[in-house]
Amino acid sequence: MIRSPYVEVALPVPLRRRFTYRVPEELRGHLEPGSRVAVQFGRRKLAGFVLAGRDEPPEGVKRILALAGCLEPEPVFPRELFDFLVAAAGYYLHPIGEVLRAAAPALPKEALSRLRKRGFLEAQEALPGRQQAGRLTLFAHRTELSSEGLRLGPSQHAALAVLDARGEASAGDLRAHVKSPQSVMRRLEAHGLITLERRRVTRDPFNLETIVRDQAPTLNARQAQAVRCVLDAAEGEGAGGFLLHGVTGSGKTEVYLHIIAALRERGVGALVMVPEIALTPQLVSRFRARFGDEVAVLHSGLRPTERDEAWRKLRSGELHIAIGARSALFAPVHDLGVVIVDEEHDSSFKQEEGFRYQGRDMALWRAHRAGAVCVLGSATPSLEAYHLAQSGKLHLLELPERATDAELPKVEVVDLARHRGGPSGHPLLTAPLHHAIEECLAADGQAILFLNRRGFAPSVRCSSCGHVQQCPACSVSLTEHRRAGVLRCHYCDFATPPGTSCVSCGGVGLERMGLGTERLEDSLAEVFAPARIARLDRDTAAGRGALAVLDRLRRHEVDILVGTQMVTKGHDIPGVTLVGVMLADQSLAFPDFRAAERTFQLLAQVAGRAGRGDSPGRVIFQTYQPQHPAVQRAAAHDYLGFYEDEIEARRELDYAPFARLVSVRVDAGDEDLARQVAERLASIALAHPASRSGQVSVLGPAPAPIARVRGRFRYRLMLRSSNRPQLRSVAASIADAIDGGLGSARASVDIDPVSML
Repeated sequence: MIRSPYVEVALPVPLRRRFTYRVPEELRGHLEPGSRVAVQFGRRKLAGFVLAGRDEPPEGVKRILALAGCLEPEPVFPRELFDFLVAAAGYYLHPIGEVLRAAAPALPKEALSRLRKRGFLEAQEALPGRQQAGRLTLFAHRTELSSEGLRLGPSQHAALAVLDARGEASAGDLRAHVKSPQSVMRRLEAHGLITLERRRVTRDPFNLETIVRDQAPTLNARQAQAVRCVLDAAEGEGAGGFLLHGVTGSGKTEVYLHIIAALRERGVGALVMVPEIALTPQLVSRFRARFGDEVAVLHSGLRPTERDEAWRKLRSGELHIAIGARSALFAPVHDLGVVIVDEEHDSSFKQEEGFRYQGRDMALWRAHRAGAVCVLGSATPSLEAYHLAQSGKLHLLELPERATDAELPKVEVVDLARHRGGPSGHPLLTAPLHHAIEECLAADGQAILFLNRRGFAPSVRCSSCGHVQQCPACSVSLTEHRRAGVLRCHYCDFATPPGTSCVSCGGVGLERMGLGTERLEDSLAEVFAPARIARLDRDTAAGRGALAVLDRLRRHEVDILVGTQMVTKGHDIPGVTLVGVMLADQSLAFPDFRAAERTFQLLAQVAGRAGRGDSPGRVIFQTYQPQHPAVQRAAAHDYLGFYEDEIEARRELDYAPFARLVSVRVDAGDEDLARQVAERLASIALAHPASRSGQVSVLGPAPAPIARVRGRFRYRLMLRSSNRPQLRSVAASIADAIDGGLGSARASVDIDPVSML
C-alpha cells in the first residue's frame, strides 16, 4: 500500500510524463500501483492510474490538486501485468497513460455514481472512456423445494419444467416457453421454488456451437521431446524461451495443448497469441475441446462489454487460459506460467498505430518478467527468432516431419515468361495450373489459389492518354471493385463510381490493368463451371464472413477457394490437394529489406495447406523470377537454406537481427512543412553525441515510399545501431522534440519497425 502524501499518476493524454497529485486523508494507505483514480486535469476530469508514491512535491510546484477519488477497491491490473505495461511503455517511448487506458477494462458505473454524489461530477457528466454496460441478464436457478401443493398457473408450470430439466435458465431461454418470463420468474421466486441473479453474459461468436470434449492423442517422439523440454524449464527458476520450428502439419498445436495441460495441473495459467483469431476457428475449437470453460477467447468479434467480462474473469482467476490476437498480450492471466505465440513470424503481431509494440518480442519479455516459459512456434520462423535460437538465447525445438504419414507436397515452379496463357487464354492461368485444377476437380479434391491483390483490377488506365485513375488524397491508384460498383483506395477508403470516360481527356477506352481476387474468381467460375468458387479477402471477411467461407470449404461445399494472404493462415483442410500461387514474386518488389523473407514465408505457408489429408498434395508457384532464392528455397521446403542465404545478406547490410532500427515518421497537410519538420528532427538526431561518434546512423529524411496518404504528405528518417542504449537515447531526444510541438505536423517514433512503407 502507498502511504506517501503524494502520488504520481498516469493520465490518458499524449504526453510522455507523469503527473503529481496529493492523496486525501481518506485514501492514505488504500492506494496501490495500478489503482484507478479520478482527477481534475486543467478543465478536464479524467480517470488515471497510480504509478507510485512520492514524499515531496515536484520542485518549484506550489499548488498540487488532490485526487478526487478511487474508482475501484482493488488495483485494476495484477502487479505482474502492471509492471510489464509500465516497462513496455517506456521501451516503446509511448505515453504510459494511453497504454494503461488501452489495456484496462471499462470504468465501473457505480464508481461514477459515487463521484456524482460527492459533487465531482455533474448529474449527467461522465469521465472519458468506456463505461460498463448497465444491462444484465436475469437467470433463474431451481431450488430443492417441491412445488407439490402449490397453486401454480400454466406458465409457471411450463417455466418450472424447463428449470427442472436444466437447473438454470435465463429470461431469454424461458421466452420460448412462456409469455412475460420475468414476471413468471418473480412469482416462482416468491414461492421459494427458484433463486434469481443478474449477470453479464458473453455471447461469443466462437462459442455458438457445442464443443465435444476430446482426449489428448499420443504424441510422436519429436513432439514428446519438445513437451518435456518446455516442462523441465518451467520447473526451474526464471523459466526460459523456446523456438518450436515445425514444418506445416507437424503437430505444433498438439505440443501447445500438452504443455498447457501439464502446467494447468500445476495450477498456473496460460496465454496463447495467434495472428488473426477470426481466421483460426479450428484452433479455438481444439482448445475448447481440450480445456472446456477454462478458455477466454479475446477477439474483435466481442462487444466491449463481453470483452470486459472475459477480462474480469481472467483477472479474478475464474478463467485460466486466454487465447487471442495481438492485444491478448495484455490479458490479466492469473499466475501466468506459459506464453505461446503461434505463427510468430506473422507481421500482424506488430501494432502499426498508436502504441506501436511488437507482440512477439513483448511476449518473450512478459514471460521472462513473470518467471514463465515462452514458446514461439512457426514453420517459417522470423530471422530474428531463428538467430536468437542459433545464438543460444532461445532453445531450438525441431519438428522436421508432419505428424501424420502425409508427406510435404511436391512443388512445381512455372516461369510466367515462358507460359503466357493456358487453354482458357487467361494470362495467369497457365497450362500447368489449368490442367492441375482440372485433375484436382476430377479427383474430387479442393484447390486454394493465392493472389495477394483484392478487388477486380488494381488500376484503370485510359488507352488514349495513359492516365491512371488516382486517389485524390493518396499517391496510389484506385482499385476497381466491380461487385460494389466503385473504384476504391485501399489506404483511405475513398470510393467513386468507375465512370465510362477518362477524367483527364474524356476518352472512352478504359483498360482494366492487372488482376485482383474478384476478377480471378469470375474467370474461374467461367472456365471451370460448374465448380463451386468462393473468395476470402478483406471484402468478404467482414463480420462472420471469414468463418462462413472456411466452414463451407471444410464441409466440401467449395471446390476452389481464391484469396489473399488470409488463405495462408494455418488452415487445416484435409480435402485441399492443390495450391496455386498466381504471382509468387509479387511481394519481392516491396521497398523493404524483409521482402525476400516475407515472400519465402508466404509461399511456404500457403504451400503447407496442401496434402494434409489422405491424398498427396501438389503446389504450383507461378513467377517471373523462377530462380530467385526465396522462390527456390520455398519450393524445396528448405527453411535452413533460406535462412543461411538471407542472414548473410543482413549481416553485410547491417540490418536486423544485427542492428536495431527506429523509424521516425512525419506527416503534414503541406509538403514543405512535412519536409522541414523531418529535416529538423534529423538534425536533432545528427547532433546527438551517439550519432557524432558513429554509434548511431541517421538515414534520411526522404519521402516515404507512399508519399501521400489521406491528404497528408509523408516523410521519414531511420536510426540504425547495434548499440541499443545509444539508439534509444537518440530516439528519446527526437521524442522530446515531438512532445515540444510541431505545429500542424505530426510525428511518431516507431521502435523496432516492421513496415517500411
